[in-house]
Amino acid sequence: MPEKIQLYTKDYFLACTIGGALACGPTHSAMTPLDLVKCRRQVDATLYKSNIEGFKSIIKSEGVAGLFTGFGATFVGYALQGSGKYGFYEIFKYQYSNLVGHEFAEKNKTALYLASSASAEFLADLALCPLEAIKVKTQTTIPPYAKGLSDGFSKFVAKEGYAGLYKGLVPLWLRQIPYTMVKFASFETIVESIYSRLDKPKDSYSSLFQTGVSFTGGYIAGILCATVSHPADVMVSKINSDRGANETIGAATKRIYSQIGFAGLWNGLPVRIFMIGSLTGLQWLIYDTFKVSVGLPTTGGH
Repeated sequence: MPEKIQLYTKDYFLACTIGGALACGPTHSAMTPLDLVKCRRQVDATLYKSNIEGFKSIIKSEGVAGLFTGFGATFVGYALQGSGKYGFYEIFKYQYSNLVGHEFAEKNKTALYLASSASAEFLADLALCPLEAIKVKTQTTIPPYAKGLSDGFSKFVAKEGYAGLYKGLVPLWLRQIPYTMVKFASFETIVESIYSRLDKPKDSYSSLFQTGVSFTGGYIAGILCATVSHPADVMVSKINSDRGANETIGAATKRIYSQIGFAGLWNGLPVRIFMIGSLTGLQWLIYDTFKVSVGLPTTGGH
């Protein structure tokens, strides 16, 4: 048995931070082929008639390795984002609960989850944004304009400067903050609901059962947050690939929306629901499995 880590200590928050990196980096990068086709179809809806056609076309022109265009930027970016998202979430949840009082926090748990996750994602996106810009630029240029993360970083900065790495920050916040608020609040609520309907306390079930509940809650939460954040996801892809050097975020958003319309904001939603549902379920599974491995309880249901 691993030595028990005391809750809300430095070791606890460090474990949550490491668990977040392990949960998000590998899962997001494993979805690179789906993400690649999704991003290209969001930028140009006429490029591929279907996802299958997209995969076939990429393999034919770029080889199997072409399906993993943007892998490096995705892995590093989401490992950094995941560490901040999960680590800061636990920190903010603890600090906000102390600030308002535990009794008030217990009666308003959903508000606590929403505030904590929004605050965590705000900070986590500062680390993600430069890598997301490189990823999207690499994935939406055909052939890809860079051979990897290092090459992409050098070319991106040479053309758009360091400030260009953050040109999509506001749309990223608009996508990721609602996404994460729904992801964490719905997960916590779903898991609590599952355990409330069982005939035994959470701690009486095996670790395998508890991590299975985490996966189930995560998958359902993923479907919800994918739907909520999809319009902003489309806009992030479009802005990162099609924003003029001197064009403001507002002007670029207005121009792009005039081109694609409301329906265009939902382009690629089915594949994103599948991708994010699977990805979010796996993230919670990995995160809580890691927590169990270091002597911590799984998330939610307390």
